[in-house]
Amino acid sequence: MVDEKEKKKNENDDSEIFASCDFSSLGLHPALCDQLRDRMGYEAPTIIQSQAIPLILSGKHVLVNAATGTGKTLTYLAPLIHQLQNIQPRIQRSNGTFALVLVPTHELCMQVYETLQKLLHRFHWIVPGYIMGGENRSKEKARLRKGISILVATPGRLLDHLKHTESFVHSNLRSIIFDEADRILELGFGKEIEEIIDILGSRHKASEFVRQNVLLSATLNDKVNHLANISLDNPVMIGLDDNKIKPSSKQVTSLESAIERLENSGKVAVTTDGEYKLPAQLNQRYVKVPCGSRLAVLLSVLKNLFTGEASQKIVVFFSTCDAVDFHHALISQFHGLSNSKSETETRELFVKCNILRLHGNMKHEDRVKTFNAFKTEKSALLLSTDVSARGLDFPKVKCIIQYDSPGEATEYVHRVGRTARLGEKGDSLLFLQPIEVDYLEELKKHGVMLTEYPLLKLLDSFPLYGVKHHHVKKFVSLEMHPWVLSLQKSLESFIFTEAKMKKLAHNAFCSWVRAYSAHRGELKSIFMVKKLHLGHVAKSFALKEQPSLVGRSVQKKHTEKRKRDQKTLKVKEGLKKKRMMINEGD
Repeated sequence: MVDEKEKKKNENDDSEIFASCDFSSLGLHPALCDQLRDRMGYEAPTIIQSQAIPLILSGKHVLVNAATGTGKTLTYLAPLIHQLQNIQPRIQRSNGTFALVLVPTHELCMQVYETLQKLLHRFHWIVPGYIMGGENRSKEKARLRKGISILVATPGRLLDHLKHTESFVHSNLRSIIFDEADRILELGFGKEIEEIIDILGSRHKASEFVRQNVLLSATLNDKVNHLANISLDNPVMIGLDDNKIKPSSKQVTSLESAIERLENSGKVAVTTDGEYKLPAQLNQRYVKVPCGSRLAVLLSVLKNLFTGEASQKIVVFFSTCDAVDFHHALISQFHGLSNSKSETETRELFVKCNILRLHGNMKHEDRVKTFNAFKTEKSALLLSTDVSARGLDFPKVKCIIQYDSPGEATEYVHRVGRTARLGEKGDSLLFLQPIEVDYLEELKKHGVMLTEYPLLKLLDSFPLYGVKHHHVKKFVSLEMHPWVLSLQKSLESFIFTEAKMKKLAHNAFCSWVRAYSAHRGELKSIFMVKKLHLGHVAKSFALKEQPSLVGRSVQKKHTEKRKRDQKTLKVKEGLKKKRMMINEGD
């Protein structure tokens, strides 16, 4: 009976994500439909795909506003390929670029390119390619000279080639796709995008064929509105619903009924009810942890997850690159409670898993390696900054942990969007300090409701020196819990004895405080540095020193550097005087 209920629930979840039609009914080429089914395993389109693909095939400008994990990449790639394979005579490399896909990050650029390669298996004359910062520019120039039919690019590198690569042929450009448009603009590429649009010609560019632009964004704001105004011509909007996406024609609305036009300006004002679009099958929870116990609780949660189910993928988000590096090194080396009885137990890693890291300060080749490794691994832990929060489709991610709260409330959506994709179940856990609980009210304004994680139950389940502590009084505060105290002591001892780890902890502490003070807008009143106890912040990086000692060591280094600089300056001045005296003597 239970199995029957579960089966029925799964069917209901699928009906909220997938349409009741197949890809061939959307008007796509049979060979492309076969490719989607046989090579990529897609039996049916998502509801967003079923709504948008026919409109894109018709040549209309389209703005897609939909939840993460609803298949937005295929939404534009499938009709794009259909349109290009239909051109007669067949397009050739020498014809240059016919379609351009703009993405915010290196990782998303590679992901879209890899998906393109799979889709184009039966359309060999259509050549995919990519250009992005960090790649060898000369090699990119050579590829552009040969010709790339569908080009995936990050904005900065594309603008560079548009300005300086004469062999880049884009006179046949028919489509521009803005994928993750909100993220592109958040990363500060607004000016580059406007320059790109200016160089490539406006939406009304006169030519033998009609230019088509498509914009995709999980969130709508003023910046996205502005981009829509300058790039889209009388677009159709997809997915502007309140709670669920339903396969109804009412969800495909023209701008006249979905948004308010500004009188006589021809501009578009994109409006939204402020509701965040999140998958119904996503289980969202929060855990309230005092600052000084955060590290011990994070490791306890991870240990429990990987012990309970060894084969799973988890992503933990941090606010800074230094924090990612510190926690990666710590989890990779920490062997657990220092006073455990068993010798064999101390040799085992406290959290046993394949651990990876990803952030913007890593070398490009290392980022690509991590990205591909986490995609293919069946079980792994990825520690990352928000570079992983947008667009990336990591298969089978079971849980998202937001250890550091996102800098923008909308970023919450994109972080948790790495799990519960395409109808699959997923969990998310948000860490909050007691002084930060008002953040829950901020999320509630946008229809996001979180339930509390049973933390004390978890902590009570861990054996301490081989004996379970069933008799811990319930009124004992979290930071005084025997398990937390013991684990924190072991962590601090480990950091204290490892010079490299201590340095990483110091760097992570300093950058974390800087990032915390950088919260903007409404969040600034919730995440206030002056509310923090910096001694407890230091404990969250397993530092025994009070922040004043950490600050003093930094200050000491600056003083020593200043003294060295002054000494060097005196030596130079002395040499200069000697030369002048010699010259006067001559």
